[in-house]
Parts: sequence; C-alpha cells; structure tokens
Amino acid sequence: MITLFAPAKINPFLAVGPPDARGWHPLRTIFQAISLYDEIEVIRGREDETIFDDPSIPPVNTVSRTLELLRESGATFDPVRIRIKKSIPTEAGLGGGSSDAGTLLAWMRDEGWITEKQAGSGARGVGEDVPFLLLGGRAKGEGYGERLTSLDDLPERWLVVAKPSVGVPTPEAFRRLDASPRPFREFPNGDELHNDFELTMPKESRRLIGMLKESGADDAGLTGSGSAVFGRFG
Repeated sequence: MITLFAPAKINPFLAVGPPDARGWHPLRTIFQAISLYDEIEVIRGREDETIFDDPSIPPVNTVSRTLELLRESGATFDPVRIRIKKSIPTEAGLGGGSSDAGTLLAWMRDEGWITEKQAGSGARGVGEDVPFLLLGGRAKGEGYGERLTSLDDLPERWLVVAKPSVGVPTPEAFRRLDASPRPFREFPNGDELHNDFELTMPKESRRLIGMLKESGADDAGLTGSGSAVFGRFG
C-alpha cells in the first residue's frame, strides 16, 4: 500500500472568456497549491475500485474516470483499489476531485505505470484543473487550463480558507457567469486578487469575504468557481 497526499488549490487570479463553439470557456488564471490535503491509499486489487469516506461522492467521479481513460488509452497496469479520505470540501472551488486525479496520475507516471503522454492526456480529459494539479506548486494557466507556465514560489504566508454551508456546482457557476457581460481580463502585473466568479457568487461567500477582511486579512477573495473563500494574512 502507498499513501499519497493530494493538495487543494486556490486561484489568486481567475478570468473567464466567452464560451467557444463547443461550450468550453478559455481561462486566464494563477494556480497556487496549498497545504490542505486529501489522503489517497492505493493497493493492488482484483479490479479497479474507488472508495471515498464521503458518501456524497458519486460512483462516477474524477478518479474513476481517470482510470477508465487510462485503460482506453492502452495503458496496462495491475488493477488498483483506491481509498480516499476527503479533507478538501466538494463544490468549493478548491480542486479536490481534480487534485485526487492529478496526484494519482503523477504517482503512476513516476512509478513507470504510465507514460508522460498518457498522464498528460488523462489529465486533460478529466478536467481543466487536473493538468495543474499534475504539476503542483504555483503556475499560470491559459487556454482551457492545459497551457501551464511554472512560476516561482512566493514567500510562505498564512491562509484562512472558509466554505459556507452552500456549495456551487461548477456547470451552474459557468451558466450564471455567461449571463454577466464582462471583459476577458488580462493577467495582472502584480499579485492583486481577482476572480470573475465573484460577480455571481452566493451571498454566503460574499459575507465570509467581508468577515475575513474585518478579521485582519491583507486581502480576501473567492477561489475557483466557489463557494470557498480565502484570506491572506501576515
């Protein structure tokens, strides 16, 4: 058995372009991995199986789809039984499911179970956040999340991450955002926070951002499509 740790991410910057003919949205974003983790146990099994400690996770999920895509690509590896202990909340914009998939792909690549090409193809096929979470650290993301440029780490600092009781399904967030006209914002020159999804975020998320600022955060904002928010502290 091997135990892997899949990090959450925040988006200090996130701009969303208009959908293309396929309904896909181009992005300009900064990804930052943070020290909040899901725990993944991998053991050999009789067949591919994915078990979560959170019963709300559906049977078809990012990890099960990743294994299915790898098999379809011709990858040959022993069946695996995967148990995932969730610490990253769902429908939060923290990339939990994507990180589970990306962390598994990175480990399988590093162990020689799959090729670099299969890892990259699997990441792109599962979701826009997965290619970054296959890379980790801090990076600029463009296109549909697959065009990544590694960035130098910033000095370590404290974050407070909070999620209201409501969640935000990603497809619903994009539908609401498409009804809000806005420019496709360019990358910032500095480190200021921006997220287009704040135009349509739940009132509970907006309230939490205000509470973080009142509590002394240097700045605070939404991550991903929400509903989680974060504040940066000295």
